Amino acid sequence: MRLQRTLAATAILGCLATLAACKEGEPPAAPAAPSSTAAATGTGPLAEAQQYLRQFANCDDLSDNPDDPRMPSGDFPKAGQWSVKELGVCSDKVRQGEIAIAVPGDMKQFQEGYKKYVLGRIDGGDGAYGLQSRVLVGKGFVAFPTSTKTALALVRSDLRVLTCNPTAPVPEGYKREKPLVEHCNLSDFVGSEDGSGSPNLVATPQDPAGGSGKPGQPKTGSLGLPRADSIAELRQLVGNSLDCEQHFSTDPAAVAIKSIDYAPVVEGSGLDWGVTGRALCGQPATGQRARDLSWLDTVGNMKLLQTKAKAAQLADYKDDGKLKQTASRLLVGENIAVETNSPSSRHGLYQLQFLYLNCIPGFSAPSGYRLEKSSVDGCVLTNYEPDHPLD
Repeated sequence: MRLQRTLAATAILGCLATLAACKEGEPPAAPAAPSSTAAATGTGPLAEAQQYLRQFANCDDLSDNPDDPRMPSGDFPKAGQWSVKELGVCSDKVRQGEIAIAVPGDMKQFQEGYKKYVLGRIDGGDGAYGLQSRVLVGKGFVAFPTSTKTALALVRSDLRVLTCNPTAPVPEGYKREKPLVEHCNLSDFVGSEDGSGSPNLVATPQDPAGGSGKPGQPKTGSLGLPRADSIAELRQLVGNSLDCEQHFSTDPAAVAIKSIDYAPVVEGSGLDWGVTGRALCGQPATGQRARDLSWLDTVGNMKLLQTKAKAAQLADYKDDGKLKQTASRLLVGENIAVETNSPSSRHGLYQLQFLYLNCIPGFSAPSGYRLEKSSVDGCVLTNYEPDHPLD
């Protein structure tokens, strides 16, 4: 079922409450000086929560001062409500938001209190309340980020979004975990009214299988895919497109190399991905940054390779709705594959009839580009890259 990203105009942003400075894009209020309590001295549960949050987002200028102007107002729980013992707030200036922190004495009581509050708002006529929840439950604390970007960063951790609106979606492709109260959900899906939250993983790329009107499909049928019967043949085939002539290795230690600029698609044992042979082209870092890294694969099980590559691609895309620039793209042939993050190298490989495995939801190719069926559902093979179209 395709996720409807645009909710009714009456849906609130759902930061649990009407939080101060909850609108994204507004400059955060100037933080008050931290109080002289454990929050300021770096000890206690608030400081421990800050330390955890900082692994995934900024959480600066921690304060437990109830008069701090960044502290949420309105519906936000006060100390003593929902078993909350301590409250604090910190800033994520990079993402232009604040993170309120609550430390409950009893997490089940907190979740029950939140559920009761949401259902009360719904019964009062606010049927959309909590659809875009920003209640992120952790171990021993709850975070309330006011920025969608901050929420997206935090759900990469073990924090999970608590939703208790019965109509709140948890789309396919996202984690679902059981909360401490019935009829609520814990997930890593961040909803948003403007579509800036977690991406839609349900809308598959345009399926080129069947029918005669296949956008991008050559009228004469497929041009075919290249093949090679060994790494040596593959190296010779791609020699003009990649830095393989002078900088080439099949040594397992070299092949396992990756750098801050170059990340392979295949991780761990190649056999687990259906890969039977593997080589590295380019210059690994030796006192300087790595250059022009690409990986060559001979493939014994193309469906397995594409299945695992699809999962990795969607996991990357799920984080922020785009693929990392340092992540390689998988270009496949009949029984071979190449992993590279170089657009110019990929353009050369397209001339050799390699095609890119694209599993991005909703993707389609314009007329004139190739768009063919992959070995796995939900993906296509193409030579069209929206950010780097062929000349």
